[in-house]
Amino acid sequence: MNLKTYAFIDASNLFYGGEKSLGWKIDYKKLFVYLQKKYGAKKILYFGGVEIESFKYDYLKNESVPLRSLEKYITDYIRRFGPKMDEAQLLLLSRHVKRIKFYLKLHEFGYKLFLKPVKIYHQENGNTQRKANCDVDLAFHLMKEIEMYERVLVLSGDGDFLPVLKHLRTVGKQVIVLSRGS
Repeated sequence: MNLKTYAFIDASNLFYGGEKSLGWKIDYKKLFVYLQKKYGAKKILYFGGVEIESFKYDYLKNESVPLRSLEKYITDYIRRFGPKMDEAQLLLLSRHVKRIKFYLKLHEFGYKLFLKPVKIYHQENGNTQRKANCDVDLAFHLMKEIEMYERVLVLSGDGDFLPVLKHLRTVGKQVIVLSRGS
């Protein structure tokens, strides 16, 4: 049986659950091809966060952070203020540009990107935590696209999706969760 399949990727869970915690290096082009060949994925949606610095982003007008505009903004910012910045600031901004280029490459591979600005949370102990909080977006799109697929793949180890995935099964969708063990 050839079911119309969509794949939904929780980027932070894939990164922290695989690349960062296990030391895995994910080849995203091969992952895209694998999801197409093994599961027949017709659409692969990728939910993640991107550092935007002081770039003006309008949540109401944009479904995703406009990467080309953001890349131009940051590179222009570096050109303009780079000589006045210290090495750490320049390194941080160059990492942001590198991440943007990574996302542009994912787009070239065929991923449908849903990128939100990363927010910085200051904790009581003085540490900071960076989060994009894409879970609601992923859950929203699982439901928004519900009539478009018969089977859904969710690449995440995040139990937050359980209520939505249970509902999808209840309405007759086949649900496959791909995650690291444990």
